Amino acid sequence: MTEKYSVSVNDIDEIDRRILNILQHNSNITTKVLAAKVNLSPSPVFERVKKLEQLGFIKKYVAVLDAEKLDRGLIVFCSVTLKEHTKHIGNKFVKDIQLLPEVTECYNISGDYDFLLKVRVKDMKDYQDFVLNRLGIIENIGSAHSTFVIGEIKNTYSVHF
Repeated sequence: MTEKYSVSVNDIDEIDRRILNILQHNSNITTKVLAAKVNLSPSPVFERVKKLEQLGFIKKYVAVLDAEKLDRGLIVFCSVTLKEHTKHIGNKFVKDIQLLPEVTECYNISGDYDFLLKVRVKDMKDYQDFVLNRLGIIENIGSAHSTFVIGEIKNTYSVHF
């Protein structure tokens, strides 16, 4: 039986940290170029990257798309409150939200609302349709408050450590 253990940034060395910083800014970099940047040969860098993936420091590799060019330029933050708070109802809400492609991020939050959704749609009409025909049919939503993004000032996927 494999024993689960928790790993942290303290379990990796300075070279691993440099590798992570480089990859989070350009995951498309070749092992050869990455190796040159950290002053190692490609083989040990390849092994280090595989280890960082196995340990869960690297979750996945993605291409960041331009939402404006794909006609999904309107960003709306939707704060949702549930009517009831049971394990079953919360789990059902989470499953339902995961099925909505317009919801690009969802956070369970504290305070006046239960969840914060980041929604990407084409325009206001598209958002209205989303609220009425997709979000609005999810059971147990007590209220939803929408905040429309006027301008995106900073959007990064980098983790500072």
